[in-house]
Amino acid sequence: MQIRPLRDRVLIRRLDSDEKTAGGIIIPDTAQEKPMEGEVLAAGDGIRNESGQVQALDVEVGDRVLFGKFAGTEVTIDGDELIIMKETDIMGVIG
Repeated sequence: MQIRPLRDRVLIRRLDSDEKTAGGIIIPDTAQEKPMEGEVLAAGDGIRNESGQVQALDVEVGDRVLFGKFAGTEVTIDGDELIIMKETDIMGVIG
């Protein structure tokens, strides 16, 4: 299924976090925190500014981004757990 976010929204897949600590202790799934890092799968066209022109988003498909722990709305599409959020919820792009 194809999905295209509208306006200033982006579709993100969380990246898997490590299941071990630096000391080698294995963390069970129930105790792991959700990762706050993901990959942009799709992005909207942008938001209109005061003059009516569309202002493009700063993120692009394929960017690795950091976002807040409770940012966005979780959705399941074709068995994949994804997040739809506004671009303003993204804290930065990992270069």
